[in-house]
Amino acid sequence: MWFDTHCHLYDLSEDAEEAIARAEQAGLEGIVVLGVDPTTSRKALDFAESSQSVWAGAAFHPSEVKGWADEWASEIEELLAHPRCVAVGETGLDFYHDTSYVEDQERAFIRHIELAKTSGKTLVIHTRKSADAALQALEETGPPERLIFHCWSGNRGQLDRALQLGAYISFAGNITYKNADDLRRAARAVPDDRLLVETDSPYLAPIPHRGTPNEPAYVAHVGAAVAAARGVEEQEVAALTSRNARAVFAVR
Repeated sequence: MWFDTHCHLYDLSEDAEEAIARAEQAGLEGIVVLGVDPTTSRKALDFAESSQSVWAGAAFHPSEVKGWADEWASEIEELLAHPRCVAVGETGLDFYHDTSYVEDQERAFIRHIELAKTSGKTLVIHTRKSADAALQALEETGPPERLIFHCWSGNRGQLDRALQLGAYISFAGNITYKNADDLRRAARAVPDDRLLVETDSPYLAPIPHRGTPNEPAYVAHVGAAVAAARGVEEQEVAALTSRNARAVFAVR
């Protein structure tokens, strides 16, 4: 029984309801759909309201915060009050494509950290070429009670800092790729009680589905790669990552 801790069902080119059904048939016990702005966060909640195996997250993705003003957060704050909304996410920092509004990203990220603290919801963090800056922000402001670094891509020093903050570490489909030895080493280093798996679907489809749209049912391929990296049975990784997902999102 797997648990996909991070996906974007509203971006699927085909019927998302069918993808949820396939995931349930494949043995998934949970899916968390993360928004990237108020509109997609509401869509995530629509999925969560229609299926008992789906939960939602609400936030502004760092690519959506150019010109950031703190009052933007009021829409997200309203959505966080919904009982099926379990996360402040996907938020964070992204310095890969456009660094012209880094200060806006940093201010928005700090506001989302505050939202996680006041709402009691889990902070789900995006980092792309920005792990040090995100870690510094968390170290300076203090982390919320529960936080996840999604689609982990940092080095060992950054991993140690994230774990010191109490973070859970989630691995996505790119851990299955031939050149992902660094990710597989990271997967070996994460303690049992901090390990998570995700699809980030419809992106980052794992082998053997690379090159096609990803979907939650494929999280088993991610889990198999994590299990192989750690030298344990897939069932062990399925059990512990599902248990961790329920703990970090505070869901039964």
